[in-house]
Amino acid sequence: MTERLDQPRDVTMRLRPHYDPEAFGRLSEQIARFLGTARFIVYMTVFVSVWVSWNVLAPFKFDPYPYIFLTLMLSLQASYAAPLILLAQNRQSDRDRVQYEQDRVAADRTQAEIEYLTREIAGLRIAIGEMATRDYIRSELQHLQEELGGGDH
Repeated sequence: MTERLDQPRDVTMRLRPHYDPEAFGRLSEQIARFLGTARFIVYMTVFVSVWVSWNVLAPFKFDPYPYIFLTLMLSLQASYAAPLILLAQNRQSDRDRVQYEQDRVAADRTQAEIEYLTREIAGLRIAIGEMATRDYIRSELQHLQEELGGGDH
């Protein structure tokens, strides 16, 4: 919402922080898209390998063997990744629902046009069926010619 300069400011205190849900949704989709790539798996593998190698080979071990801090870091990453992925899926589901509705409207419109064209073609067939064909006109002319010619004998 844009603030207008000709209106007094609303001085209500907010207890919750304000955020833009659309921007947050776009960010979550970008993160979810990245988490679903091979690049992320490679980065995580390298990160865990370096972490474990450092704590096995280096003289200064900041997270010795059962790697509690590493487990905490990975759990924290997973606890944020899951809701972000769900949020991205929900946004995709909303987009799919809108696309489905638009496709349904377009399909209904196309069906109505097809039905209209079918009725028009049927009308043309009926009209053509009632028209005199060339052979019919020839046969009628021959009958008339015979009648006219038959009266001269």
